[in-house]
Amino acid sequence: MNALTGILIVLGIGLALLIFNHDTGQTFGIDNDRFGQIIYLLPIAGLLAAGILAGRRGNAGEVLRNIALWLLIILGLVTAYLYRDDARNVAARVTAGLLPGTAVVVTTSEGGNEVIIHKTQGSHFQTNVRVQGKVLPMLVDTGASTVVLSYDDARTIGLNPQSLNYSVSVMTANGRAMAAGVRLDEIAIGPIVRKNVRAMVAEDGRLGESLLGMSFLSTLGSLQMQTDELRLRD
Repeated sequence: MNALTGILIVLGIGLALLIFNHDTGQTFGIDNDRFGQIIYLLPIAGLLAAGILAGRRGNAGEVLRNIALWLLIILGLVTAYLYRDDARNVAARVTAGLLPGTAVVVTTSEGGNEVIIHKTQGSHFQTNVRVQGKVLPMLVDTGASTVVLSYDDARTIGLNPQSLNYSVSVMTANGRAMAAGVRLDEIAIGPIVRKNVRAMVAEDGRLGESLLGMSFLSTLGSLQMQTDELRLRD
């Protein structure tokens, strides 16, 4: 194994340690930012030294080409580490485009999580929501005072809609209908999780798709609606 290969291996190990210890903020007791500086400065110095030593066995042009090649490799690896969060955000957005209904989880400048829901072709904000451990497609509806489940979705998550008391009048896309009040153990969109959420179950055949209403949305830290996306923060 030549010196250049050894330096590249050390660089790879250092970057792997930084990624693994990203959440802790330190690597071997050193702040990750400072450790990262050490990782990419030492190999640069080593590669330059290796290039100088290699000059004894080749012409100056070949030495300079080798140094430039390894510097580009190092720059690429360092750039990949520095922009790892942006790369994850881009990957999440691509996933949302390929799989409609997938909520995109991004990291904010303050280090928190933000969930982005993209508008569908029907100009609605629709996303997959985990309810009682089951994934349901739901429409985000700020005009609905509570989460409203369709009759079929209620059955999907383990409720017995036939035994419910449909005594509450609600307005749906199909007109006025009767609904039954229930409590849901858990509703989650990405990292945003709420327990014991007030909800309604609509009568059979009166609601085509469940609604994510204000009994969930009002518990958020912020809800920002833009032209084609909805941003939710815990």
